[in-house]
Amino acid sequence: MPSAVPSVFPHHMLREIYEQPEAIARTLDHYLEVSGATVAFRDQPLRAMAELFRVHPDLIIAASGSSRHAGLAAEILLEDLAGLIVDVEYASEYACRSTTTRRHPDNPSPVLVLSQSGETADTLAALREAARRGHPTVAITNVAGSTMAREAAIDLPTLAGVERAIPATKSFTTQLTLIAMLALLAAHTRQGRPCAEDYPCTISPEKIAALLGALTRVPAVVAAQLPAWDEQITALAPLYSDARTFLYLGRGVHYAIAREGALKLKESSYLHAEGYPSGELKHGPNALVSPQVPLVVLATVDPADPESALRYEKTVSLLEDMQRQGARVLALANAGDAAISALATHTIPIAPAPESLLPISEAVPLQLFAYHMAVTHGVDVDRPRNLTKAVVTE
Repeated sequence: MPSAVPSVFPHHMLREIYEQPEAIARTLDHYLEVSGATVAFRDQPLRAMAELFRVHPDLIIAASGSSRHAGLAAEILLEDLAGLIVDVEYASEYACRSTTTRRHPDNPSPVLVLSQSGETADTLAALREAARRGHPTVAITNVAGSTMAREAAIDLPTLAGVERAIPATKSFTTQLTLIAMLALLAAHTRQGRPCAEDYPCTISPEKIAALLGALTRVPAVVAAQLPAWDEQITALAPLYSDARTFLYLGRGVHYAIAREGALKLKESSYLHAEGYPSGELKHGPNALVSPQVPLVVLATVDPADPESALRYEKTVSLLEDMQRQGARVLALANAGDAAISALATHTIPIAPAPESLLPISEAVPLQLFAYHMAVTHGVDVDRPRNLTKAVVTE
């Protein structure tokens, strides 16, 4: 049986990983109203954002670090669920881009910035430049009253609470949670708008309702898996302590989580890691794969989603090739998935969930892997060298 939730944590990062179910639940409660089996959007915090989705066909996202990875997930979800056109920019690059290339000069695209602190210099500069250019602005931050929250036209807070460790954990999963909810809000607001003949832009009202219900269950789903993940990964980390580099692979929305997993490992444990779309492994990076360069592969699937099933089939094929090649593979896969377990060196089980919500669960064991690799290597995981956090208070 997996151990219970620890009563004392040796590091802020581990405590904050365990605080994620409550942080996600607080964020959901701020935006959603649950009455029995019915889940509805709260009007007051979302009215302005719903109007933005109604008026504009597109969105620009600017962010840095973990927040940009949340933005990459947002791009997939907003496009696939709601038919929006989304571009994701590095915040540090946005203010350097040309001011003459606007897609809709008479109706400038909204610019959404993501920042845990609301004070990140590059992201704040992007927000101010977007406002100067006449774009409607939105800020997702975890700090009430932060500069971005005050200056953006629309302020959408996450409610992760204080995050003292420098590596982002609960601030990232609450961003993913809010983004998934916003994608459903956009789909709800944009109902009936055709993208092309016989092809609806948005998912159906029934699908929106089902996903909202599943979203409200995410805190319990993550909480139920956390102790077992922690126990398993505590044992796994020493087995990978000889690795020089890691390649993280994911398809679709899971690519964003692969990127985040690689970043978390780099900043927490000082080990080199890179995130790639799974299909890009054979276009160069495969030359690196060796016993000292393991793969971390996101191989979950939503069998009810045909596109998810197709991506899964391609991932299985890739893992078959990697097994023949002799690669070491740590896979995240659906609990009970015998096919992936037979192809991977080690497998971390993930409870089945809709495709758009799997990233929230996937992020947590990758955080735990980064944490335990850091501890194995003797790193002060709460304060990695050369890195700072803009703020650590609410």
